[in-house]
Amino acid sequence: MTEQIKPDLNFINSVIDAGGESLKKCFQCATCTVVCGVTPDDKPFPRKEMIYAQWGLKDKLISNPDIWLCHQCSDCTAHCPRGAKPGEVLGAIRKMTIKHYAAPAALANMVADSKYLLMLLALPVIIFLLVIASQGHLTSFPEGKIVYSKLVPIPFIDGIFTAAAIFAAVAFFGGVKKYWADMSKGVELKGDLASAVKETIMEIISHKRFDKCNVTKDRSLAHLLVFFSFIGLAITTTWCVFYLYGNKLLGIEKFAFFNFGASPYPLYDPLKIVGNISALALLTGITLVISNRMKNKDKAGEGSYFDWIFIVVIYVIAASGILSEVLRLADIAALAYPMYFIHLVFIFFLFAYAPFSKMAHMVYRTTAMVFAKCSGRG
Repeated sequence: MTEQIKPDLNFINSVIDAGGESLKKCFQCATCTVVCGVTPDDKPFPRKEMIYAQWGLKDKLISNPDIWLCHQCSDCTAHCPRGAKPGEVLGAIRKMTIKHYAAPAALANMVADSKYLLMLLALPVIIFLLVIASQGHLTSFPEGKIVYSKLVPIPFIDGIFTAAAIFAAVAFFGGVKKYWADMSKGVELKGDLASAVKETIMEIISHKRFDKCNVTKDRSLAHLLVFFSFIGLAITTTWCVFYLYGNKLLGIEKFAFFNFGASPYPLYDPLKIVGNISALALLTGITLVISNRMKNKDKAGEGSYFDWIFIVVIYVIAASGILSEVLRLADIAALAYPMYFIHLVFIFFLFAYAPFSKMAHMVYRTTAMVFAKCSGRG
């Protein structure tokens, strides 16, 4: 039986509006697929995805794992004789996939639209201002030595970010569950899930797919720095919790270089060393990301608001975190406390809105890579 296709004209326009404005330039020469170094030999991308997008075949794209196997090396975009920029088109479709599976959908639409930026920032600003007001520091800074927990006490920090993390985790779980179900329709999974997860994790850690890129091969170092700095900062955060509650609940006292108890901690503490190195790596990595994007924008495309808001938020987090420590050590309260406030606001923004922003890439791409290995598509 011949398959009936159902073009969705609104979907075509949505792809164009989301950053795939060059879609109509494609005339199916297949150069993009030929030059791609990461596409599988069987049913390679991105040519077929460009066909689907031009015909408005939404169902063949939204649940398609191949749009995530693409790492936007931009070799296809650089070599396209018509300037169709397939990498940008697939990037737009990934953005639409996140919106499709995210819940609540209204929040996903807001995160992707610049006109809602101030509204999204207003939520953490109001939350932290209310906490600061409850401590009596809305119009004056805490007196004495700069200690950030005087401004926003640890229990409030723990409560606010735990709630944000739970919200993000639930949203991610729901989205990924629906995405996996859609990918699995009509597909026989033969591979072992545990082995696929292990292989995927090792591939992500090594970033070996970037070695197959040419035009933006220098993205590898930038991504590695950002990736491992996030791991380092996650370790640092967990370490802080262990320091604080190990002292409060278990009665563990300071010993050697390990300063159990409340912050701030001395610079020689291993926790501070890991945290500071990770923060500097994050700032360096995200600066390289910006530099590489600007350097390669003619060949790879400049990127959309969806891309840049994520980059800017990470940059602000890295810069404000480092400046918060420098200003605290310099004992400049008038600058230190506002800088710490900015740091908290943007950390909240990054993690609370993660399921709806480009940060969701790490979850959906990982899921697609695992699925590809389970289905023999890797």
